[in-house]
Amino acid sequence: MVMLGPPSSVRLPPPIPPFPLAQGTADEWPLWTFLELGALPGAVPCARLHARQVLWEWSLTGLSESAELLVSELTANAVAASRSMVQCAPVRLWLLAGRAQVLVMVWDACPRPPVPAEVSEDAESGRGLLLVEAMSKRWDWYLPLDGTGGKVVWALAADEPGR
Repeated sequence: MVMLGPPSSVRLPPPIPPFPLAQGTADEWPLWTFLELGALPGAVPCARLHARQVLWEWSLTGLSESAELLVSELTANAVAASRSMVQCAPVRLWLLAGRAQVLVMVWDACPRPPVPAEVSEDAESGRGLLLVEAMSKRWDWYLPLDGTGGKVVWALAADEPGR
C-alpha cells in the first residue's frame, strides 16, 4: 500500500511566514485546509479538485477560478521541483481564507527560488509564474523558519487580482 499523505487525523498547520501576509497575520485567516500529495502527475488535478470543493464549502465560489488556477500552477511547479531532488519528497498545499480572499501556499523540499521562465511565443509550457502574477493580488516565496527545509511559494487570490 502506498501512502500519499498523512493519516486523516494529522493536520499540519501552515508554515508561518517570516512576515505578515496580505493585510494581516495568520490569526486573520479563520479557515484553512491542508493536503499532502505525492510528487506524481495526478497531484495537480487532485489539488485543484480539493480547492474547488473546499471553496464551495466555505461559500467562496466567486474566488474559485483564480484560486484553482493558482493551486494548479503552484502545485505543478512544486511537483517538478520535488521530482528534481535526489530523494523525491511530497508536496504540501494549504488554503487559508478570510472573507474575500484565499491564500494558496505550496511547500516543496527544493530550496531553490521560483524563477519565471523566459519563453518564446510558441512555447507550450513555462508560463506558470507569469499566470500566477497575472491572476493573483500578490505572490512570493520564502524559506520556512521552522526547520522543515525547502520553500513555500504563496499567492493571494482576491476579488481584484493584480492590484
